Amino acid sequence: MKILIVGSGGREHALAWKIAQSPLVKKIFAAPGNPGIAALAECRPVPAHHLEGIRDLALAERVDLAVIGPDDCLAAGAVDLLQAAGVRAFGPTQAAARIESSKSFAKELMAEERIPTARSAAFSDFQRACDYVDSHPLPSVVKASGLALGKGAVICHSREHARQALRSMMVDKLFGQAGETVVVEEFLEGREVSIHALCDGSQAALFPPAQDHKAVSDGDQGPNTGGMGCCCPVPWVTQDMLAEIKRRIVEPVLRALARRGAPFKGCLYPGLMLTRDGFKVLEFNARFGDPETQAYMPLLESDLVEALLACAEGTLGRTGVKWGRGAAACVIAASEGYPGAYRKGLEIAGLDEAGRVPGVSVFQAGTAVDQGKLITSGGRVLGVTGCAESLEGALESAYRAMGLITFQGMHYRRDIGRRGQMTAGDQG
Repeated sequence: MKILIVGSGGREHALAWKIAQSPLVKKIFAAPGNPGIAALAECRPVPAHHLEGIRDLALAERVDLAVIGPDDCLAAGAVDLLQAAGVRAFGPTQAAARIESSKSFAKELMAEERIPTARSAAFSDFQRACDYVDSHPLPSVVKASGLALGKGAVICHSREHARQALRSMMVDKLFGQAGETVVVEEFLEGREVSIHALCDGSQAALFPPAQDHKAVSDGDQGPNTGGMGCCCPVPWVTQDMLAEIKRRIVEPVLRALARRGAPFKGCLYPGLMLTRDGFKVLEFNARFGDPETQAYMPLLESDLVEALLACAEGTLGRTGVKWGRGAAACVIAASEGYPGAYRKGLEIAGLDEAGRVPGVSVFQAGTAVDQGKLITSGGRVLGVTGCAESLEGALESAYRAMGLITFQGMHYRRDIGRRGQMTAGDQG
């Protein structure tokens, strides 16, 4: 088989790393890929958002399966375009991807299906949104309804802060069209967990639970990012909890989208909060998470390609998805200034030494090659994943490897996994 991976981040590098292990695969293409992916695939300089170019590449190379990574490609209709050209693709159609690309749509669907989530209201008028936050309890959460690279949610502890967040999104267009509609919702207290599920339109296979770390600094301080690290599994999430999540959240969404003529085939990724009233949905994503994928792939024992094909063809029930024992932890190395402005072009050293640490895989994200040297080219530069029998061991390996990597201004969180090391009995 020939596989095309669309995207250029750490998520796509991890997917390429796992796909390359499948005996079904003869050739991997990536568009556009990155230097890490280039060691596994033939990279073509087609931007991920150039959908016609992606389609033309898939047709020219007679690709058997296209795997779409980025959320904006799915929201723009990449799968629809490929399918119309006769190319099999993994990922939801544009209509199904609205579960992520429109938070207001997702909130409406959850209300109709009685899927537990925070109380909220959607606005496209700035003054009405301000009136709403002025009359509702604090803290509140202001979210851009559209895609904002994981940075479109602001927790507001004062009404002035909430109005500032609304102004930045709706008036100043901080997130462009993504902020033309905003969702204002109640702040949920509890413990956060990421759930991933491979879906074939009607059936779902849940991954082990993971825990992302969004804030840029230790102690969950500072602005939100695309994710600074992840650990998997999460000890306090029990099998009974996973069964409840599948029954009350994942399966109802699949049924609801199918009834709307938009069956979801791909990776459904709800972010959840365990509150005193049980699990509630923070948001839905319509693709593999980043950095969750960098933690998941080393733990997956099944053939990933078989599972992706089964999702695309609607035959997931006949394909087992098996996970290895143990744990994985991914720590992100970021550029100085991220998630704000940052420099590019800084030389990276130590990757070979880090990759030789037992149980460690280094996934490249914001990297490039200049005159034979690996340099930084993005905010999140690398994901260093450690695997071991225990979460403590996985974290030790990841941080040991991270200590061998250097580039000017590099920063990373040093507390990844601390929340995840608690057990269900610590819930109180």
